[in-house]
Amino acid sequence: MTPTGPYLVRAIYEWIVDNSMTPHLLAAVDGSDVVVPEQYVENGLIVLNIAPSAVKDLLMGNEAISFSARFGGIPREVHVPIRSIQAIYARENGQGLQLSESTVDAQRALDSSDRLSDEQSIGASLPKSQSSHLKLIK
Repeated sequence: MTPTGPYLVRAIYEWIVDNSMTPHLLAAVDGSDVVVPEQYVENGLIVLNIAPSAVKDLLMGNEAISFSARFGGIPREVHVPIRSIQAIYARENGQGLQLSESTVDAQRALDSSDRLSDEQSIGASLPKSQSSHLKLIK
């Protein structure tokens, strides 16, 4: 199965916009495949305003989020892999979603191989304390 991270990011983005708030992404700038204006990176992190009025051609895919935006009046292309996203939240009140390490690790594992084997599946890598609370009823 595909990781839940991209779907959660898209859902929270829509929820924030539907509530007339400003969605921001917090992303780790941890590799050459992250394309952001370096002068706005602090301590290896960048906060990006992804409101519809702030970006152009927003694409929220399963592997990355990309868009065009102006930084200091200069148009720039931005590309952030899903594995680099740490959180998505509303600027006005901070409500949103912080992606857990297991979500980010699952995306990294999927990126490194086309398909996970049963032994490497996401569920198999979770500690027993994080197993589902749901029960199978026959």
